[in-house]
Amino acid sequence: MSNPSDKKPAAPEEPCGGRAVHSDPKAPRTPEQVPLPAGVSKKPLDQKSPAEWAYERLILYIQNFEAQLDTEHEIAIGIADGGAGLLRIEGMGFFDPDIVTFYGTDPSGARSQLIQHVTQLNVTLRALTKEMPEAEPRRIGFRLAAELGGGTDTASEQRGTPEDG
Repeated sequence: MSNPSDKKPAAPEEPCGGRAVHSDPKAPRTPEQVPLPAGVSKKPLDQKSPAEWAYERLILYIQNFEAQLDTEHEIAIGIADGGAGLLRIEGMGFFDPDIVTFYGTDPSGARSQLIQHVTQLNVTLRALTKEMPEAEPRRIGFRLAAELGGGTDTASEQRGTPEDG
C-alpha cells in the first residue's frame, strides 16, 4: 500500500487529488474539485516540506472562500485554541519544515500573529463585515495565489459548479 504523502501533485490539467461532495449540486467548486495551479504542481510533493504543502493548500482555500464573499465582507480565521477568537487575515507565511503563520488583527484592531505547527493546524475561515463600510474589501487570497500560479486568477474556475456525473 502506498503512502499518500508519496504521491506527487497532479498535473495542471488533472484533478488535484482531493475530493469534496456537497448536498447542493450547484454549489461553487471547491479547491479539491479543480486542477492545482501550475505553480503548485511544478514542484514534486516529495520535495515539499509539510509547512510548504499546507501553506499552498491554505492559499487555495482562502482564495476560494474570498471568491464567494460579497463586497461587504472580508476574510478572517477562527482560531480553534487558546480563546484567541478571530483574526482578520492580512498575511500568511510558512517556516520550513513545519510552521505556518497567519498575520493580522483581531476584531478590536490589535495586531495579532498565529504561529501554528502543521500537525495542529485547525482554522475556520469566516466572513467578517468590513471595518470601513465605504472602503473596498481587502482580499489576500488572490495576492497569495499569484505567488503559486504565476499571477493567474483561478477564482473563475472555483466559482463554477461541479460537472454532473
